[in-house]
Amino acid sequence: MNVATVRYILDCIGELFPDAHCELNHSNAFELTIAVLLSAQCTDETVNKVTKDLFQKYRSPQDYVSVPLEELEQDIRRIGLYRNKAKHIHHLCLLLMERYGGEVPKEHDQLIQLPGVGRKTANVVVSNAFGVPAIAVDTHVERVSKRLGLAGWKDSVLEVEKKLMKKVPRDEWTLTHHRLIFFGRYHCKAQNPKCQVCPLLDVCREGKKRMKTSLIRQDKKHTG
Repeated sequence: MNVATVRYILDCIGELFPDAHCELNHSNAFELTIAVLLSAQCTDETVNKVTKDLFQKYRSPQDYVSVPLEELEQDIRRIGLYRNKAKHIHHLCLLLMERYGGEVPKEHDQLIQLPGVGRKTANVVVSNAFGVPAIAVDTHVERVSKRLGLAGWKDSVLEVEKKLMKKVPRDEWTLTHHRLIFFGRYHCKAQNPKCQVCPLLDVCREGKKRMKTSLIRQDKKHTG
């Protein structure tokens, strides 16, 4: 894919979602880390409902480790995989206190060593909390990138991230990450993408296939 096509894609998505941003409610790096950890296989909407009370009760790593694990589990019970996530949060907070004085480290390499924090979570934290350009590849970013040909169909999440980093200007990484999420969440959905009204239909492999299939069905319906 040439530079002009990439620019065209980025500009179109930018026009659709100029104000794309992180939708996880948080007021500092620590809360963001907890929120992203909770968001695995869970919607941001559900996470925000849970953290509304959670962040009032727990203000610091010390607060999380001072209660029984069972109590924390109940506090996040509405979140999928809540038992595992409660364990991760507990261990993460212990490590923050032991190694980093209770503060979330700013270095990506240090973040990914924390329990429950993978590459995606680390990218979200460094970009949103510390202003370091990064592209976090979640299900929306992966789906949109592959449909638009920014990445290959069989690419791993890491391969998708690397290809986006090569094609997107570094100073646009974080904003592009948010815009791709919004585009995938509200427009190019997994089940019912808005292909009929999509400004990127001419460069979208998935969209062209879906529209072709739709036309064939309509022809069969009319001729049948």
